[in-house]
Amino acid sequence: MRLSILALLLVAPLLARPPAPKTDAFALVRFLAGEWVGESDGKTGSPSGAASFRFEVEGKALVRRSHADFPAANGRPAAHHEDLMTVFAEGGQLKAFYVDNEGHVIRYLATAMPQGVAFTSEAAPGPRFRLTYLRGATDTVTVRFEIAPPTAPDAFKTYLEGVTRKVK
Repeated sequence: MRLSILALLLVAPLLARPPAPKTDAFALVRFLAGEWVGESDGKTGSPSGAASFRFEVEGKALVRRSHADFPAANGRPAAHHEDLMTVFAEGGQLKAFYVDNEGHVIRYLATAMPQGVAFTSEAAPGPRFRLTYLRGATDTVTVRFEIAPPTAPDAFKTYLEGVTRKVK
């Protein structure tokens, strides 16, 4: 009997503890959920595009579907780009898997930035890539895609950059 009472006294404080707070694995990217349209700079030959970010599989993944159309300009033919990126949490790290209609496959690791999030490609042979989303004015995000050469994997240079506006 004494042993049962002693065991109960030792276990009771553990049972009284509140459960550990759940962390939001998607806190870094939650601001991206919705539908976005690229803002044109008004220049001839500027691309147009849109993207949607939706939580899927019961909130376990954030899926981005995006497209851009590049009109013919300066001797370059018109082009259409489509891609799909799935953001997911694995081992406490936010990661992403990207694939597009040009045959590119990129695996990213996400890191917080003061105004948003950066997805940097995992180390692999070839160039490295960084896709950054920076919060701007109300309902706008600057999207920047950078490339670093294999010989200088941290020397990222901007390849494309644009502003998107949330429409939904």
